[in-house]
Amino acid sequence: MSALFPEPGRPSFAASSAAPTGQQWTIGHGPFEATVVEVGGGLRALTRQGSPLVAGYGADESPQTGRGQQLMPWPNRIRDGRYTWEGTEQQLPITEVARGHASHGLVRWAVWELIEHEAESVTVGYRLYPQPGWPHPLDLRTTYVLDDSGLVVTTAARNVGQTPAPFGYGAHPYLAIGSTPLPEVQVTVPASTWLEVDDRLIPTRRLGVEGSGVDLRQRRPLGDTRLDTAFTDLVRDDDGMWRCEVATEAVGRIVVWADAAFPWVQVFTGAVEKGLGVPGIAVEPMTCPADAFNSGDSLITLAPGDEWTGTWGISPR
Repeated sequence: MSALFPEPGRPSFAASSAAPTGQQWTIGHGPFEATVVEVGGGLRALTRQGSPLVAGYGADESPQTGRGQQLMPWPNRIRDGRYTWEGTEQQLPITEVARGHASHGLVRWAVWELIEHEAESVTVGYRLYPQPGWPHPLDLRTTYVLDDSGLVVTTAARNVGQTPAPFGYGAHPYLAIGSTPLPEVQVTVPASTWLEVDDRLIPTRRLGVEGSGVDLRQRRPLGDTRLDTAFTDLVRDDDGMWRCEVATEAVGRIVVWADAAFPWVQVFTGAVEKGLGVPGIAVEPMTCPADAFNSGDSLITLAPGDEWTGTWGISPR
């Protein structure tokens, strides 16, 4: 195998047990520390001076509700797990059984390889091979870096196959809210458009946020607003990044930001509503919304040899 994707390590039958998310790789810079895991190559923990910035999970736990996971080659849902690409209908395994969809891609439970681990950064990679409903080999790579601003995450996907491949990416960090009740959490989403969905959470139409209950362009407490909502038409700052903020008295102000590769963000409060895991609100940078393999909305096409890359991050204020 290539240096990018080294030969996987052999299991050690002498080991008494294995962590549910495999190896744990920790990095640090100044007051910041982060842990990335082998299973899914995702973010398990991010702290500043020992206090959580993300609502993660323990080394002896599996991630609930997608915490910190990477969502490729699509984020969110594909209706019925079925789509047509270049004239051929594909059927993916149904992984969201309750609604009958293929959910959150094919790599969040895969074993990722460690490519490089330094004091302030870690890079992991995975080769996604063809499988039922997905005929395209992709090389995937994600680098996590801690610097003075906090966490910076850069992901790349390269089509190493012979035919064009559809592609989408999403990240699934949960921002910590500590003991703050959900109605008191203040949220800012600088988006003028949101995506209405049906009872199976498949998009039906775009709507303006003006006058709606999901207008979060000005920071405000959530009150009775509950979100599992995709937003687009995001206002960007002078540096080209959009910034969403979650603010609480318990934790302070935390920002998720993303570059031009991410025209969408999903905000999800359901884990807090249902009492699942450490309290946190998911703020998810995405390249496309749910069911993009069918709608084509913001869908990326990777020609053979093409590479997509995008960068997002988490910064306290």
